[in-house]
Amino acid sequence: MADYKVVEVTSAGDLKKFIKFPNDLYRDCPQYVPALFADQKKSLTAAPPLKYCSHKMWMVLDGKRVVGRICGMINPRYNERYAKKRARFGWFDTINDREVAGLLLGTAEQWAKENGMTEIHGPLYYNTLGKQGMLVEGYENIPPFNCLYNFPYYNDLVTSLGYEKECDWIQYRLRADQPLPDKMIAVADRLQARYRLVEADIDKLKHDRALVREFFRIYNDSFSDTVYNFIPFTDEEIEDEADQTIGLLDKRLCCFLMDENGEIAAFGVSFPSISGALQKAKGSMFPFGWIHFLKALKKFDTVDLMLNGAAPKWQNTGVSAVFHNNMAQKYRKAGVKWAITNPQIETNSASFVWEKYEHKLYMRRRCYVKSIE
Repeated sequence: MADYKVVEVTSAGDLKKFIKFPNDLYRDCPQYVPALFADQKKSLTAAPPLKYCSHKMWMVLDGKRVVGRICGMINPRYNERYAKKRARFGWFDTINDREVAGLLLGTAEQWAKENGMTEIHGPLYYNTLGKQGMLVEGYENIPPFNCLYNFPYYNDLVTSLGYEKECDWIQYRLRADQPLPDKMIAVADRLQARYRLVEADIDKLKHDRALVREFFRIYNDSFSDTVYNFIPFTDEEIEDEADQTIGLLDKRLCCFLMDENGEIAAFGVSFPSISGALQKAKGSMFPFGWIHFLKALKKFDTVDLMLNGAAPKWQNTGVSAVFHNNMAQKYRKAGVKWAITNPQIETNSASFVWEKYEHKLYMRRRCYVKSIE
């Protein structure tokens, strides 16, 4: 008979067990994509949002065996922005056992109540860009590297414990090499000429720190009023994201449109799919994991669409047609066949653009919420 015990993660050894638990849980799951251990360690101990967020981690043990994990978080910037008293949970993984799930979520709920919160929602990250949303459709598919995967029983467990749907994110799989409609191409060419838009040199952009900072400022402004539960980046988060991602931009797969004043008007950022490489690396770049990444970045037929948007003053001008046209040309030239869209709230009008393309639902993710008053 199981003898479950909740333990708080307080030591380096505990943290290692916490991070590695999903690799054991999903050992025989062909769709699961392991996260890099080093990335997870940084996220849980030294990520910039931890300068203002509070968090705690717990595991459920059956004897010495880990059978579940969870991280509870409180983001005061979120609560102030939305006038809420909400905690969030993430890094939620469990065996198929309602008692274990109840111990994990119950512990996070109690901690949240002790800190004055009246609701808890998740699975979420500290801020907007992290992995979030419990998978509810598309279990047969392999997720992009920046997205969660979970077994179907997770949803049954959380709903049985009083959690309800807050929102859904959807992802599509598109033919990246499909030709754009002639009408859309004509509109794009006309708009690019009318607005005197030019494409930035990606290699130069990588070394222009001021322009990189401006890009993230535009990111904040562009999505502030359109992305549900959005939390703008702090300056420190911007610097961290710049350090981690800008150097990885591939000019074959990205497009930054500049207006006649040399300012960013619109952008499209995508990366080669590295999910297969992460599966082969099994959570570590060394000793041989880096080889799989190099191969994935060199030869690929699938890309993950990460960020697409326009500066506020360029929204509703049709400029999106220009970078969609430019990106489509780049994909065909690079031999890309498929594209997986980034999760978008199902009610966000921006997601409707994909209806113009041959597409199919790839994954649906859900954020759950529960009152803990």
